[in-house]
Amino acid sequence: MKKMFLSLLPLAVIQLLFSCSGGAPAPEPVFPVPSKQQVEWQRMERYAFIHYGLNTYTDAEWGYGNASASLLAPDSLDCRQWARVLAGAGMKGIILTAKHHDGFCLWPCTGTDYDIAASPYKGGKGDIVRELSEACREYGLKFGIYISPWDRNRADYGTPEYVEYYRSQLKELLSGDYGDVFEVWLDGANGGNGWYGGADETRTIDRRTYYDFPLIDSLILALQPDAIIFSDGGPGCRWVGNERGIAGETNWSFLRGSEVYPGYHGFQELPSGHADGDAWIPAECDVSIRPGWFWHADEDTLVKTPEQLLDLYFKSVGRNANFLLNVPVNAAGLISCADSASLYAYNELLAKEFPCNLLSAGDATVSVSSERGRAFRSENIFDGDFDTYWSVPDGTDTASVQIVFGSPKAMDKVVLQEYIPLGQRVASFAVEYLSEGRWIPVDCGEETTTIGYKRIIRFAPVEAEGLRVIFKESRGPVCISALEAFLRAE
Repeated sequence: MKKMFLSLLPLAVIQLLFSCSGGAPAPEPVFPVPSKQQVEWQRMERYAFIHYGLNTYTDAEWGYGNASASLLAPDSLDCRQWARVLAGAGMKGIILTAKHHDGFCLWPCTGTDYDIAASPYKGGKGDIVRELSEACREYGLKFGIYISPWDRNRADYGTPEYVEYYRSQLKELLSGDYGDVFEVWLDGANGGNGWYGGADETRTIDRRTYYDFPLIDSLILALQPDAIIFSDGGPGCRWVGNERGIAGETNWSFLRGSEVYPGYHGFQELPSGHADGDAWIPAECDVSIRPGWFWHADEDTLVKTPEQLLDLYFKSVGRNANFLLNVPVNAAGLISCADSASLYAYNELLAKEFPCNLLSAGDATVSVSSERGRAFRSENIFDGDFDTYWSVPDGTDTASVQIVFGSPKAMDKVVLQEYIPLGQRVASFAVEYLSEGRWIPVDCGEETTTIGYKRIIRFAPVEAEGLRVIFKESRGPVCISALEAFLRAE
């Protein structure tokens, strides 16, 4: 019963489904709440972006729309290598730039001749979207698609006819020929100078109304009902407001849904979300492993180190966001050795950060401020099951959990998770450790406000006789799915 997702059910049914023989029903959801698909997406935590196209051969980031399709002539392109490397680095999926702002399509697109069929790749018979989608299935990865609304190649960009063309592209990519698509990425960069079929001019569109994004969202979900739609304002997930891969220390999974749209001017609000938001739109942190999004030969020595990537994991996933790491493909059509080496080493470092949950051992005494009932007892936060949680009685907006160890334990991080199908609740908390009979706040150097799906608190190693978490403020009774503590393995 605990796996029912509440946003789809009437409140009375929710209360009935979550009632238990102990006499206490589940807490009422605190809206907004995520869909089933949004919960599954958040549990992916980290996946990859791949930028590849004509820009790879022109040393550009934003192609103007007039580069020749004949430039796309890789001699070793291997989508299986991409998938193998990224799966080996712990990624759960790949999002491909099927069409970037230059308008060039990595699949044979029926509405244009500016596509892979016009290139030398496989004699004009190639389809990189298909090749990568098949490689993802082979390696157990989910597959996603980036398709830029802006198109600097099209003569009709800025007219209603272009919007119809763009919708036809979405239909081609999402109709099922390429399998299930877990995320559709709609970039907020729209309008500006471009080739535009030879006009070579600047065109301005109303980013809020031109594309009719509500209609586009409906089209996407009609074709791929489980897809998460990314844009500045979702509706599935949101841009985090920067391209550094860093979420706000305070990070609500909410936005005021009617206000934010692709190209939203108030992007400074997005790292933290809107505490008073009415729509569940969690953050995604996008960043490249190199300075640029596309491959550039002079950046081969500028690949982010494993330690830098690890820090970004903590500042994204560890702050209630997902981590989308771009790994550009080189001119040969492969992920470069420098990139793959850093990715593998990063994955190894990450495993060392979480070797063994120190709170899973039985040599501790646990006490909590209160319990809602037998189905929501404190033991649930230690059982490793996302779908069980500890909660407290209605009318309680503060709570605490305290663990006293049988013998001191060294630790350097604490992981907290809320049961987000019932909403994000915690607005302020504190983590303390027991030393020589005194409770001492950990020195984590950042705000301890929101938790959400996951919050990871790092601090210098301490020798703890106990651990205490105080939930100082909450939007309803806390629902804590997990509390864990770790010490990095040497």
